[in-house]
Parts: sequence; structure tokens; C-alpha cells
Amino acid sequence: MGIKGKLEAVIYAAEEPVTLDQLMLLLKDSIASEGGLNVEGAEPAAVQAEVKSRLRASLEELIAEYGSADRGMEIRAVAGGYRMATKPEHHDVVRMFAKSLKPPIRLSLQALETLAVIAYKQPVTAPEISEIRGVDSQGVLATLIDRKLITTAGRKQVIGRPILYKTTKEFLMRFGLKDVTELPSMEEFEKLISGQEELFSAPALEGEAPAPVQDASGENPPTAETAAETAPEQDEQPSEATQS
Repeated sequence: MGIKGKLEAVIYAAEEPVTLDQLMLLLKDSIASEGGLNVEGAEPAAVQAEVKSRLRASLEELIAEYGSADRGMEIRAVAGGYRMATKPEHHDVVRMFAKSLKPPIRLSLQALETLAVIAYKQPVTAPEISEIRGVDSQGVLATLIDRKLITTAGRKQVIGRPILYKTTKEFLMRFGLKDVTELPSMEEFEKLISGQEELFSAPALEGEAPAPVQDASGENPPTAETAAETAPEQDEQPSEATQS
């Protein structure tokens, strides 16, 4: 099996995005032997650089092959690594299939609003989030923590030392983002929550309908292009886990 075949197999089988360093660790010997690389007498740093260069080249070739119009899958850069996913243009048929498996339960509008504030303002405290939203957000914070979309980021060095919150790697994976710089503009997100434009799908969590892209684990994290169908619900009561 060639290097590209091994890359393809590892990325397909991985439950989380595979980093370049992980691929290097797994495939450096194969690249050196199959690529006819002469390592005797060579400086380790030079060998390392050459192996990484060949790995990148093979990975780029594989990504280009999956980019062909007749392929239903693609390899995407997500959350600092690489993962295999269905292409956004096949969203409709994948969603239809997913809906046939289990009933959809969407991320609430309140949770989406809170998640947006954290994504754009992180690290941010619960009082700051509540001030921006105009309502108490403690209950929603508990839900987002339970779903591993946000996590704590220490405490703010002010009176009372309130807890800071930030988004997680799981958030990037669920929304198909390489990093938070790929988030849409605040104006676009405001259109989303006012019902004028749909940009996101709710994550496939706790029985929710899987979204357009699929990984080897059977999960289907949504992309930033996916349309959202959020159903409003009341903010939940505060949880002791999120008290400042």
C-alpha cells in the first residue's frame, strides 16, 4: 500500500481530526523506505524535514483527488487536523437519510445565541454574556457545557473572580471549522438569530439529527454553510456547575 492509501485509511478511521504530527509519527518509516530516502549519514533534522515535505505532498495530492466533482467525500482541515467528510452539496440526501434514522432535536435559539456570544467574545464571563443577551444565561451555559461545546477558561481577575468561558475543540469539530477565524461575521450571525438568514445546523448531540458531513465514527458534524432549524425554548434554570 502506498503512502496515500495509508493516509486515506488513517484519516477515515480516526474519530477526531488527525494532525500532521500524528501522521508523521505513524508514517515516517514508510515514507523513508517507500520513498527511497537515504537516511544514512544524514542529519536527523534534514531527514525530518524531507519526510514532512513528502508527507505534505502526498496529503495535498490525496485532498486534490477527493476534491474531484465525482467524489461524494472530501478531506477537510478541521480543528488543527484532517478529517473525512461528506461534501456540502450532498447535504440534502445525507440529511434525509439521517432523519430516517432518528427524530431531530435542534439546538435552541437561546443556546445558539449564547454560543455565538462566547464564540465571538471569548473568554467571557456569565454576567457579561447575560448583559449582552439581556437575560440570565446560567442555565444555557450548563447545557452547552454538558454538550462539550464550551468549557471554563479560568477566572477573570476582578472582584468576585467570575468564571471565564470559551469554545472547545468539539465546537470546531461540530461546526466544521478550522478555527474561530472561520466564523461568519457578527452581522451574518445577527441575521441568523433574527430569522432573516440561516447559516448553521444544530449539532448532532443527545439524539439530534446528524448534519451534512459524516466521519468514520458515524457522527455528522455540521459545516458553516449548513442551514439551521432552531426551535425556541425557555432558558434553563442555573446549574451549580456554572455558578461564578
